[in-house]
Amino acid sequence: MTSLASERSWLLDPGLLKLVHQCRRLIHTEFGVKLHLTEEHLEKQLASYASKTRSSHLVRTWESLKEQVPQLKLEEETTEGEVEDTPKRMYRGQVIAESEPETKAAAPTPEELARKKKVIYRGQVIG
Repeated sequence: MTSLASERSWLLDPGLLKLVHQCRRLIHTEFGVKLHLTEEHLEKQLASYASKTRSSHLVRTWESLKEQVPQLKLEEETTEGEVEDTPKRMYRGQVIAESEPETKAAAPTPEELARKKKVIYRGQVIG
């Protein structure tokens, strides 16, 4: 099994590193997600955000990076075959948690009413 450092030896090239930083910066501005160079699945995340983006600049940067690094093309081809469950609601590439509709409770009990009205100020109960 190859180590993470040997798989990412292409990151030592300053030109490629500049493209990766550019992708990371564009992803951070559009999606608000900070990707780190030491993350385990950096390539997959870059490809994922590049496919979700509205920015043509990010798409062009990712495509030029893929052209220069053959490993990224192979990585993307293997992930395309995987079926991914897409959530129903997304916002800027992030999953929005589905909230359960709130059910109306019966009339509040006198304890709940008293609890809502009781105000404590400097340790003293007021009104």
